[in-house]
This record gives sequence, C-alpha cells and structure tokens, in this order.
Amino acid sequence: METKWLEDFVSLAETRSFSRSAQLRHVTQPAFSRRIQALEAWTGIDLVDRSSYPTRLTPAGETFHAQALELLELLNATRNMMRGFQAAGQDTIEFAVPHTLAFTFFPHWLMELRQHFNGAMKTRLTALNVHDAVLRFTEGACDLLIAYHHDAAPLQLAHERYEMLSLGTETLAPFSKPRPADAARAGASAGADTEPLFQLPPARAGQPVPYLAYASGAYMARVVEKILQRAEVALPLDAVYETDMAEGLKAMALEGHGLAFLPESAVHQELRAGRLVRASAAGRFEATMEVRLYRERPEVARHAAKAGVQALWEFLGAQAAAAR
Repeated sequence: METKWLEDFVSLAETRSFSRSAQLRHVTQPAFSRRIQALEAWTGIDLVDRSSYPTRLTPAGETFHAQALELLELLNATRNMMRGFQAAGQDTIEFAVPHTLAFTFFPHWLMELRQHFNGAMKTRLTALNVHDAVLRFTEGACDLLIAYHHDAAPLQLAHERYEMLSLGTETLAPFSKPRPADAARAGASAGADTEPLFQLPPARAGQPVPYLAYASGAYMARVVEKILQRAEVALPLDAVYETDMAEGLKAMALEGHGLAFLPESAVHQELRAGRLVRASAAGRFEATMEVRLYRERPEVARHAAKAGVQALWEFLGAQAAAAR
C-alpha cells in the first residue's frame, strides 16, 4: 500500500474522471489507472464501476472512500505533529528541483541571491526528475519548486492554488564534440571557430546523425520533439542512446558518441574549454525555456509559510517588478 494510492482514489471519487484526476495528480492517465488497479488489488475488491460514465464508485468503493479520507486526515495530522519536533529546521528553505537545474542553474542562482538578499538563507535541495519534483511540491514536502516551463510541456499546476515567479530563461540547443583536428586549437583558444563532429543539418543531405536522445518520459524529450517538429528540413537523426538526464547525455557527447540537445547552462564550461561546440547555426534548432519558481498561495496553504520563505518570495517579487 502506498499513500499516493489513497490520494489518487480520493481524487477520482471527487472528479469522477480518470483523465481529470490524472491531470490533477500530475501523472499520465495510464499510470493513474495502474495505481487505482494496484489499490483494488490491495483491497481485494473492485472499488470503481468502470461500466458507467461519469465514473462512479462501487458500494465497496463508497465505504472505502470514507475510510480513505479518515486515514489521510490522520496521516496528515501525524505528519504535522512530527514537524512540530523539527523547530530547528524552520529556518531552512526546502527546494524541489529537477536534476538538470540542480546541477546547473541552482548553484549560480543561489550564489547571486546571497549577495543581495539580506534574509537567512539556509537551504535544502532535493534533486529529482520533473514528475517527482512536482509531486513532492504538491504533496507539501517542500517549500518551493524550481522548474522549466515551455509551451510544449507546461506544468499542470492550478493557478488558484499555486503562484509563480520567473527567474530567467534557458536555451536548449544541439551540441557535439568538435572534430579531432579542431579540438587542440579550440582548447588553446576558446573563441576559435571549430567544426562539430556531428552537425544539423548534416554536411551531406540524408546522412544519418548519431543522436543522443532523452527517454520518452523525460521533460526535455517533449521540448526537443517540438524543436524537431518545427525544423524547416527533415533531420535524419539516428538515436543510438537515450537517458532521462541531461548530464548523462552530456557525458556521452563529450566522448564523441553523438549529438545531444542540452541546456546552455549545462555546457557553459565545456564550451569555454572547447570540449563541446554548437552543432547548428545560432538560432536554428533551439528552444527557449523559462525557469520558474513556484509556491503554494498563502491564502490556501495547508500550513503557514516559513518566515524565510515569505521574505525570499517578497524579495524576488520586488526584483521581478523592478525589472519590468
């Protein structure tokens, strides 16, 4: 039994819609359905009448719904009680951050923030994939969420419950190891013109380009898919490797295994050292993503915001207003 199964079931009982509840719970509909089925397997009985629309609960499901609400209320009360023993941690701001931003954006952003923000800045960061970072945030296990936003893959966070500040933008573009003849020259002079080992479009039309791809469930995969859909020419990409982490793709690109779409902040040092180069002309085959900071709105929050979180939000909000 997992607590999230109970939360899924309560959501389904309220919305009477698998698709709507999957959206609210930030999972795909097939994944949501599997979790409801797992709960039914655990209870040993059907809880949902799937022959009707809108979806309705079976008599056993109605009884279990009341019990699930009591269980979740008790669990939340217990968690809040345990948090009362962590008074020493009330001055620590807890972030949930996707892996790529945790490695690249967050350290630099925090260092700049410390130079201007006068409040306490004890921080705790939990690095996760995008789905799990959002889930941790919506379950109230952290104070703030930092995540990418792109129209091709918007986060489904209800505006009436969560508010957002923009922290900047990030460019996702193709990068490759330079050609061997250019590598030494690039290391000696970071500004030297170098040829990529693999490029877009390829030097010869139709020539396959070894492609280091994001796994289909990764956030960046949807953004790259949008880039490729908007390309003015067909790109003969030959996927030879995939992972859900940008750092993993960068490591493979550095070894010359293929071309990868990476956030520019993730390859800043490698570009300066000439270990990677842009694999297309500037402005081509790229996408601009926004870096956003989210928090639960104080008026609907499940518990009072920490003083440090409130002070930080007000400081960043004033910065954003001044920049307009």
